[in-house]
Amino acid sequence: MSEKEGKILVIDDDKDVQITAKMILKKHYGVVDTIEDPEKLKQYSNLNNYNLVLLDMNFSPGITSGKEGLYWLKEILKFNPNAIVLMITAYGDIDLAVKAMKLGATNFIVKPWDNKKLLATIASAYKLSCSQRKLEQSENAKNTLARDIDQTYGSIIGNSEPIRNLFKTMNKIAATDVNVLLLGENGTGKELIAREIHKKSNRAEGVFMNVDLGAISENLFESELFGHVKGAFTDAKEDRMGRFEMAEGGTLFLDEIGNLSFPLQSKLLTSIQNRSINRVGAGNSVAVNVRLICATNMPLKQMVEKNEFRQDLLYRINTVEIEIPPLRSRADDIPELADHFLKLYKNRYRKSKLSLQKSALKKLQDYKWPGNVRELQHVIERAVIMAEDQVIKPKDLILDNSGNNDLISNSLNLEEVEKSVILKALKKHNFNLSAAAKELGLGRTTLYRKMNKYEL
Repeated sequence: MSEKEGKILVIDDDKDVQITAKMILKKHYGVVDTIEDPEKLKQYSNLNNYNLVLLDMNFSPGITSGKEGLYWLKEILKFNPNAIVLMITAYGDIDLAVKAMKLGATNFIVKPWDNKKLLATIASAYKLSCSQRKLEQSENAKNTLARDIDQTYGSIIGNSEPIRNLFKTMNKIAATDVNVLLLGENGTGKELIAREIHKKSNRAEGVFMNVDLGAISENLFESELFGHVKGAFTDAKEDRMGRFEMAEGGTLFLDEIGNLSFPLQSKLLTSIQNRSINRVGAGNSVAVNVRLICATNMPLKQMVEKNEFRQDLLYRINTVEIEIPPLRSRADDIPELADHFLKLYKNRYRKSKLSLQKSALKKLQDYKWPGNVRELQHVIERAVIMAEDQVIKPKDLILDNSGNNDLISNSLNLEEVEKSVILKALKKHNFNLSAAAKELGLGRTTLYRKMNKYEL
């Protein structure tokens, strides 16, 4: 924020002080308001809008104790504890000004003042005000983002035996700092589980940093995770912090870790072992303190046997291993999950009277859900959007029971064809990305991007 956008309020009963202050400050700041009676502050509901308040120490004729100024300082700080208040005091009342600063004033101005000193003091206080507001905005944005994330991910839904067992394990490990490996098919809610562990941990006040390794190309891996220094490569125009440093004191969630190539596995292992990272282009290492949670839908132990995944890295990341149950093994949770998603999308698409027919719910319970909870969510969302009356019927639930039927419908739209082919390959290989990508003739990163594109 430039000084021309700054707003200053001067509170002084001396007309000459008001006029002089306004004349000097108006050249540098956008708004300079003056009032002579501090009682009028009670009418100032917009007091928070001012960057600075200049407050005199005395207002009543013949009174020089400064008690009035101290009283109104307290009142201003009651209204806005973060207010930047500069006390206006006569020469010789420095002790009184120091007392005011102990009560919360930011600084003081001695009158009669030197114009250069006045402007320098106000400029310094204005910078403090701007920094403080940026910090408040950052905190507000962070809190809003946290609330939005909580609303998006919610909490783990279900009361089936597999979910109750999952809760028990999570509660045992949450308060520790052990590294956790989450195993499970796509769509089972691995990120949701990771967030829940973080929220129950001693690091809950810290950052939860999610890194989708399947979506990071090999040439950007080190820069994304470890950061870089200016000039480290062509596009490195400034120093940049990596995800490890961003997650300092919190939790780092590495999703799709099974997609990492052998060379990248080695680089990750070094950082985990040393508890430090080296920014690309930097000569020194930086210590990091993060709790590591990794996730994959790939069979890492089999990959170790095939020399596709480092055994020493597996040992580092799976101090505790959690297998997340697929939806088909906890069918008892489907009614509660369906109700949750129905409420979510009824609100989003303004269809408050919509309900789910019992026969439609049975159809959901009879389905095997190869795409797990994520697939259920998409099915409910589509049904809400497409429903033509107030009840979702079985015909409104589009499920893929096609088995080995034709790859695609009669559509000749290239994107629809591609989506159908990708979905069939994923289902054929039980959503194993490596196997599906191999059959499709795609790289895992390319397949992952296309899955995001088509929301598969």
